[in-house]
Amino acid sequence: MTRKQIYPVWMGRVLSFALLFVVSTLAMLAQKVTGVVKDVAGEPLVGVNVKEKGSLTNGTVTKIDGSYEINAEKGTTLVFSYIGFEKKEVVVKGSKLDVYMSEDTKMISDVVVVGYGTMRRKDVTSSITTVKADDLNRGVYSDPAQMLQGKVPGLIVTSTGDPNGTPSITLRGVSTLRADAMSPYYVIDGIPGVDISMVSPDDIESIDVLRDATASAIYGSKAANGVIIITTKSGKSGRTNVSYNAYVGFDKIAKTLDMMSGDDLRSFAKEVGVTLPNDNGGNTDWQKEVLRTGVSHNHNVAINGGNGNTKYMASVNYMSRQGIVKGSEMNRLNLRALLSSKILKDHLDVSVGGHIVYGKFKGVAMNNEGASVMDAMNYYSPLNPVYDADGNYTWDKTSSKNYNPLSMINEDMGDNTWKRQQWIAKAALHIIDGLDWNVNYSFTNRQRTSRSYNSTKSQIKEGYNGYLSNGTYFNTEHSFETFGNYEHTWADIHKLSAMLGYSWEERSTDDGFGFNTYNFADDYCTFYRPDYSVGNNMMLNISTDVIGSPLYYRRDISFYGRLNYSLLGRYIIQGTLRRDGSSEFGKNHRWGTFPSVSAAWNITEEDFMKEQNVLSNLKFRVGYGVSGNSFGMESMAAIRTYGMVDRANNAYGVNKNENSELKWEATAMFNIGIDYAFLGGRINGTIEFYNKKTTDLIWNYPVSTDRYPYGYMTANVGEMTNRGIEFTINADVIQSRGFRWNTSLNLSHNMNRVDKLTNKDFYTSDFFQGDPMVAGVSANGSTQNIMEGEALGTFYTYEFAGFNDKGRATYYVHDATTGARTGETTTAPSSDRDRVKTGCAQPKLTLGWNNTLTWRDWSATVFFTGSFGNKIYNGSRANYMSAELFSNGKNVLKDYASEQVAILADGTKVLCTDANIPSDRWIENGSYLRLQTLTLGYTFRKFDGWIKDLTLYGTANNLFTITGYKGLDPEVNMGGISPGVDYRWSTYPHTRSYIVGVKVNF
Repeated sequence: MTRKQIYPVWMGRVLSFALLFVVSTLAMLAQKVTGVVKDVAGEPLVGVNVKEKGSLTNGTVTKIDGSYEINAEKGTTLVFSYIGFEKKEVVVKGSKLDVYMSEDTKMISDVVVVGYGTMRRKDVTSSITTVKADDLNRGVYSDPAQMLQGKVPGLIVTSTGDPNGTPSITLRGVSTLRADAMSPYYVIDGIPGVDISMVSPDDIESIDVLRDATASAIYGSKAANGVIIITTKSGKSGRTNVSYNAYVGFDKIAKTLDMMSGDDLRSFAKEVGVTLPNDNGGNTDWQKEVLRTGVSHNHNVAINGGNGNTKYMASVNYMSRQGIVKGSEMNRLNLRALLSSKILKDHLDVSVGGHIVYGKFKGVAMNNEGASVMDAMNYYSPLNPVYDADGNYTWDKTSSKNYNPLSMINEDMGDNTWKRQQWIAKAALHIIDGLDWNVNYSFTNRQRTSRSYNSTKSQIKEGYNGYLSNGTYFNTEHSFETFGNYEHTWADIHKLSAMLGYSWEERSTDDGFGFNTYNFADDYCTFYRPDYSVGNNMMLNISTDVIGSPLYYRRDISFYGRLNYSLLGRYIIQGTLRRDGSSEFGKNHRWGTFPSVSAAWNITEEDFMKEQNVLSNLKFRVGYGVSGNSFGMESMAAIRTYGMVDRANNAYGVNKNENSELKWEATAMFNIGIDYAFLGGRINGTIEFYNKKTTDLIWNYPVSTDRYPYGYMTANVGEMTNRGIEFTINADVIQSRGFRWNTSLNLSHNMNRVDKLTNKDFYTSDFFQGDPMVAGVSANGSTQNIMEGEALGTFYTYEFAGFNDKGRATYYVHDATTGARTGETTTAPSSDRDRVKTGCAQPKLTLGWNNTLTWRDWSATVFFTGSFGNKIYNGSRANYMSAELFSNGKNVLKDYASEQVAILADGTKVLCTDANIPSDRWIENGSYLRLQTLTLGYTFRKFDGWIKDLTLYGTANNLFTITGYKGLDPEVNMGGISPGVDYRWSTYPHTRSYIVGVKVNF
């Protein structure tokens, strides 16, 4: 039977019609869907994958303007995916479908910047903290390091209100005795050793802090104080983006000292029967005369963009900041540009860029011996008016070192001009999949011009009839590095990452010259015409008038490598090794080796953890590493040098001994860490324990001139230990529709101990530090002693026993052998016998607590910092309660009338005339809790024109501080080898700042 007989003709026609009907129906159902995909800021996203869920073939990608077109039935689901953004599924309801995608914060935070590369946080075996740009502190900051205060556990940042000052920074305790070698090492965009002032805060994308030696040892001899890696913003493919950020800020004094007024002095003098030596009829508030509301403004314009192969970015930042002390200000211009491109069929990435910084800084006198505006605004008597009868600033000569603070502001001028350039070039060759080779080069040039002019009316340079000091200094830096990174995974089980590299650095002080000259006809030209001086006829005396710049040259060569192996994503081990050579050290120790090894166990990856739903992440880390410290030393410290040893007789000779055994300090650190997360990551954090041991501490020791030509030698002798524990917790407390509250708390405890200071070859008993130079104390004024077995910053003073029946200050007597109190008191304590440990400046606990709240387009930040368990020596209070100050016609605190006066048995009042020698009377509890930052902002998004979004915000810094400290501020300098001493002449007052800002994305 034939097929024609089986299927009649009419049946074929029916089937054909039915098929045509089905196809037509499907065609009508699978309508064309169009739309645009953007990020939450309204920026079109290029290359987003758009697919029909469940289909293997129906898909497309977005175009350069973010648009797409796809056939899809109503009711089907489209899946939008893009690297770095959260996947989004949307049901088709019509022919038009616009989609907004959010950044995948989990993916972004999963990548950590490490030395010479990046790594998934899951594979990290070290202690590394990442702070994104949005989480950095906001404020009127001259130095980007202040943006990290309170953000990183173990990182203590002591800020300053001085617009020309820099904060002191220590990480996990001080590990050196050299004040210039305590700061972390900075790496910016992969270029090591860059000056942080080269970076505008608005250009920062993120900051990674390498806290333990297993992370920092890859930087070898420069990493003992930790490493801070700054990643700046770069160009993005797609349309050109332009942004403008600006703020105006107002700084006011947070607190002033309660000094006596002129009327207070007159009343008190009458009460105690004292005749004031200098009552000139004034009642001047010198703090009010000196201080002002400082106005600051900051402007940043950035542009970035590019296509698939070439990206670019450029930014201009201008900052102007007035200090709250009249006469102090700064202006700085930062220019930055970066161009990157892919060539050779995307196998080679090349980048070139440049940073240019121009800054001008004006300051006021901040010297000791009374020649400080910060000091004089308190001690200068209010009995003096501002001007005398001739219209000049008053000058009270009833006592020495007594200067009118306004005279110093206006007659003693100083400024510094900085010019810095950095040019960088980078190349990355993608040889095969997983293997890249990188080459980086940077050249930095710096010029600094420092000038000061004391006018013909200067009080601190009396007799010179105008005094000019001028100097210009140059230095250059070259840095070259080449390194390769290889990464491969076998059978989805074994993952290997390897890095191998070489670096070369050269730093030199190329030139520098300065001079001093004096005796000017007038003050009209100030800095600008030194040839107008006639006192020395510009015939400069080489020994006194010429300022030289010592030659400084240093070359470093390094070889380094890292190996990281992961098994099943559960067990990770990593090792690093760096071999450093430096011209800085003795000929027998110019090379050093810095190894590290660490391991991690991702416990939640184990099968036995799969059934539980409490912990979403639990990782245990352990590591040991060695890093070094080669900074802060005198130029050519290891070799014998010659110079002038007797200027009066123009005699030259050896001024530094050779030490062929001099080498870098070595810091070994053992670290244990636990990373945890609960409730799908809504609660997460870390717990860290570390033990850090530094050996071969460098110090300048006295030596016998019978054996050496010079009386001092730089040598490696001491040892120091830091032990601590750190705790961090982050929590999404509320995640409701439209509202979110995220909180982050970090707590740190560090215990510092000096283990060793001397040996059989090098010994000195002179480790006394921290002299606040109190009036009336001409000798033995130090408040601290660096002692073996004690922490750096240990106060070593007399113990105050109160006033006796004659109004004399008394102190406890101690046994010369045991150091215990004998039960006796004395008015003349012995420095060798009666000094004891009376406290420590090291805090027992530091805190940073940040809260971020968002509701729709509103955002708020509430940030607290705190320090607890530390002591402060209130040098200001000790000085301004001095009997010598009062008797010499200077001003004192109002408390002087109650605390420096004894009432005898017969009711008469007697002034205490004893000097305020170092004692625990002036040691106070330095604990505090501060509302550091309060910010409120609102973002406008609905613009149909050329503005994408606009954010207005207001920020207040240092709103209130809870503390019992009686000084200006409990946040005193914690850097150097005498932390916790409040010096009256160099402590620039902290401010309370109010900022109004705007951010516009075009």
